[in-house]
Amino acid sequence: MNGSFFAGAFGGDVSKLPPQTRLECKICWYVYDPAVGDEVWQMPPGTAFSELPDHWSCPECDSKKQDFLVLDD
Repeated sequence: MNGSFFAGAFGGDVSKLPPQTRLECKICWYVYDPAVGDEVWQMPPGTAFSELPDHWSCPECDSKKQDFLVLDD
């Protein structure tokens, strides 16, 4: 991990995230919850963050996937 990442950041490597991991946008605080999915992007409940398409972005502020932080539940 380099200096451009900070606590909670996963560095864009979604392969290390468990399927049930919830992540939060560091810009607007939107929480992506796999149990809920994403109605805006039409991602059904049960869709893991790692299964979201590369072009997916925050439905609230359009932030990129790598701008999401892992929530420590």
